[in-house]
Amino acid sequence: MLKRLSTLLTICLLTLTGAQAVNPQKGKYFLYCHMSDRGQWTAFAVSKDAENWQDIIGGDSIFSSAELAGIEGGTRDAYICRSHDCKRYLMVTTDMNNSKTKALGKKEAWDNYGINLLTSDDLIHWKSTTFDYRKGTSIFLDPEAKSVYNDWSTINRVWAPQIFWDETYLWPDGKKGGYFIYYSMWNRAEEKYDRMYYSYADETFTKLTQPQPLFDWGYATIDADINYVPADGLFHMMIKKEGGQPGLFTATASKLTGPWSEPVADDYVNFEGKKKCEGVSAFQVPGEDGWRIAYIEYSSRPRNYRICHADKFMRNFRSPENIKGVTAPQHGSFMRITKKEYKRLLKLNKRK
Repeated sequence: MLKRLSTLLTICLLTLTGAQAVNPQKGKYFLYCHMSDRGQWTAFAVSKDAENWQDIIGGDSIFSSAELAGIEGGTRDAYICRSHDCKRYLMVTTDMNNSKTKALGKKEAWDNYGINLLTSDDLIHWKSTTFDYRKGTSIFLDPEAKSVYNDWSTINRVWAPQIFWDETYLWPDGKKGGYFIYYSMWNRAEEKYDRMYYSYADETFTKLTQPQPLFDWGYATIDADINYVPADGLFHMMIKKEGGQPGLFTATASKLTGPWSEPVADDYVNFEGKKKCEGVSAFQVPGEDGWRIAYIEYSSRPRNYRICHADKFMRNFRSPENIKGVTAPQHGSFMRITKKEYKRLLKLNKRK
């Protein structure tokens, strides 16, 4: 028993060689946490092999988005991971409900104003803290810090946040370790396009620092997905370039905060030709050196949610296939889970 607990703890707290930032992994089963293509909610699907998936409660909402998304009542682009000590589960979502554009009084259907930080002890019951960026610097931990905007009330996009535990981050009180939250923002009145920014969340996952620029390549970028790749000791970011050559591209950096390289132009996800794709999410399967790369191709009707393969360097993308067994898959993320967690989620299907 002690040996088993020791092994689980090692798996959970393992920091990959050379990496000062890593999201812990645990278990050999899989959870796909995603926005439903049927509506503005977050759904779950599980798998034993990352090939064949099963919806939880038929792809319906795992929680009430109306209650937990404090601005628009919609949770999109869900990203899930374990807390750095594996005691809780963390999620971030785009607070947005473009099906209620008129009811909400929005001028643009694809505008939104903030994000949600969620926590859970069991993957089933969730609590949320909503950040409405229109309220300005008062919502952040460091309101007196230099701000990236003059007027926060004109912000019109805060999109697709994701999480990365960074043990090197140093807080003003000397405490180390924070959750690196990265996402795109656009303030139409002050900048020309969507750019990538980052904040840090505290241990409670209820407080954020003011956003700082992550990079600016001179054109709009959204839906970044960062992973540490042991094969080359670098962080790899896959991202959508809004405009220009269609596809999902890769940039690299030695630190989460950069500097980030220009996207690789000759090795990218280009299977869809001129069709549009976004919402990339990379993950690994135990026993495999390579990577799985998931994304949504949204030009077609119905849309296609693909998973392709890449080598251990997260290069040489190949063999795209549609995900199997998921109702209305969309932008989401993947997390390894234990057999116990897998069974706990399957029990929800019996309660429906």
